[in-house]
Amino acid sequence: MGVFSKIHRYREAGQDANVNNVEKFGVPYLSLFTTTKVFTLHHHIDIIDGNEEIIYQADSKMISFHDKTDLKTAAGEQVAHIERKLFSFHERHYITMADGTEFELSNELFHIIKDITNIVGLGWQLKGNVLGLNFELYDSDGQIIAVIGQKMISIHDKWCVDIYKKEHEQKVVAILITLQHMVKDREASHSSGGGSSSSGN
Repeated sequence: MGVFSKIHRYREAGQDANVNNVEKFGVPYLSLFTTTKVFTLHHHIDIIDGNEEIIYQADSKMISFHDKTDLKTAAGEQVAHIERKLFSFHERHYITMADGTEFELSNELFHIIKDITNIVGLGWQLKGNVLGLNFELYDSDGQIIAVIGQKMISIHDKWCVDIYKKEHEQKVVAILITLQHMVKDREASHSSGGGSSSSGN
């Protein structure tokens, strides 16, 4: 497990930007952190800045297959709506931003240890390392947008994101929340004995 700890990008609010991220991409424009309440029928995520001030909040109703989530600012303004749909063994999450921009993510991301997933609708690519719990988000020109890391062991499911492009902040937060749901869904599938369907080729 030592090799994974070396490349692991997660850190707590108030800590300096990850040295690997700074060396590779420079100092981020903004870093945000998520804290999740223990799962209930209503799943709530606070997204905070380095001073632990709430910037965004996500609330989900998880009583249907559609797992509908609304992302809002701390002031209550709508940022994005996220909805899960099932297609055979694959989940797709559709994201609609408040300005009408639409894009989608698929859990095909998790089929191999290291993968590149196209974010349909944006032309972006998400390079993921599930074992290292790290993801790098790139725009259509191959420029870094954000680096996402998950805390390896945490009952509160903590994530952090270093954002490099200010104009994409809200899209990045929506993708962060979607990723958090996708990883949690995958863990639930494995724990319930359904892992064979989600880990096939």
